[in-house]
Amino acid sequence: MNTPQPLLEMKRGDVVEATHYGSIAVVSADGRILHNYGDPYTVAFLRSSAKLFQALPFVEQGGVEHYGYDQSELALSCASHETAQIHLNAVAALQKKIGITESQLQCGPHLPSDAKKLREVIQQGIIPTPNFNNCSGKHTSMLAFAKMRGLPLENYLSLDHPIQQDIMSTLSEMCNIDVKDIHTGVDGCSAPNFAMPLFNAALGMARICDPAELSDARAAACGKITAAMFTHPEMISNHGEFDAELMKTGKDRIITKRGAEGFQIIGVMPGVIDERGAGIVIKVTDGDKSPMDENLEKHARVRPPVALETLRQLGALDETQMQALAEFGPEKTLKNYAGIITGQMYPVFKLS
Repeated sequence: MNTPQPLLEMKRGDVVEATHYGSIAVVSADGRILHNYGDPYTVAFLRSSAKLFQALPFVEQGGVEHYGYDQSELALSCASHETAQIHLNAVAALQKKIGITESQLQCGPHLPSDAKKLREVIQQGIIPTPNFNNCSGKHTSMLAFAKMRGLPLENYLSLDHPIQQDIMSTLSEMCNIDVKDIHTGVDGCSAPNFAMPLFNAALGMARICDPAELSDARAAACGKITAAMFTHPEMISNHGEFDAELMKTGKDRIITKRGAEGFQIIGVMPGVIDERGAGIVIKVTDGDKSPMDENLEKHARVRPPVALETLRQLGALDETQMQALAEFGPEKTLKNYAGIITGQMYPVFKLS
C-alpha cells in the first residue's frame, strides 16, 4: 500500500456512512520501520506535534537551569493547553520568572477549549489575550530562549532568527532529514511549522524516547522533556483530554502530543514494543475536525480511537489500560441528542 487507507468507519444502521482515511508509521530509534499502514512516507505538517522538537534546543542549551524551570513549566512549553485556569496561572508565572510580558507574544488570542473557562469568558464578556492561545507556553519559552542568548525579541518568529534556525537544525538532526527537504509553513499560532514524511517524524520521536545514540547534552535534554510530560500530563493538554489521559494511563511508558489537521505523534519507551524506543505517527487525511458537544467540550473523532487501536495492536497497552481509556475508543457506540443509539464507530486497519 502506498496511499492513505481506511482507518475508521462510522456505521448508521447497516450502512457505512463515513470512512476516514490515513497512514501510520511505527519506527524504532535505530531507524527500522517496525510496522506501517497506508503510506509511511506521506509528507505532512507536524503542527503542534512539533512542540517537543521546538523546545529541545532551548533545553539542550541550558534554558531550564538558566531560568529555574520546574517540570510543569517545561511541560507547558511543549503543550497545546486548553486554557484552563491552571494553564493561565502557570504561563503568567513563567513569564514573570523569565522577565517578559504577555504583550510580547505574537501568537494571537483565541477562545479557551476548557469548557469551564469558556463559559466564564462568555458569561463575563472576557476578551481573550495572547496567554489564552494554546501555544502560549511554547511562545513564552521561545522568547526566553532569545532573551537568554541576548537576541532580538521582536522578530523571534522569523524563520531566519537564530532560535528558529536552531530549531530547524535540531529537527533535521533528530529526524534524519536534510534541512532543505523539510517543508515550512506558518502555523496557526504564527510560528514556523514543518512538514516531512511520517517516517522521519516517527524516527525523531523514537530518539526522544531513546536518546542513547545522541550527545550527552541532547540525551539529557530529551530525558528532561519526557520526564516533564510524564509528571505533568495535565499541562500538555488538560485533565480529561486524550493526550493527558493516555500519558497518565501509560505510566511512564508512553508520551503523546496531538497536532492539528489529524496529526498525532506518540513515543514509546524502550522495552515496551521493541528493545529500542519507538515513535508512532498517525496522519488522518481529512484533518479530523473536533466537534463541540452540548457541554462545550470538543472531541476529536478519529485520532484517539486510531491511536488506541494502534497501541493495542502493538501490545503497548494491556486490557486494564484499554478499559481505563474506553471513553476514547477504539470502538464506540454512537447516540443522538435524545440518547438513542444510532450506530457504531470502529477501526478498520491492521498494521503490517
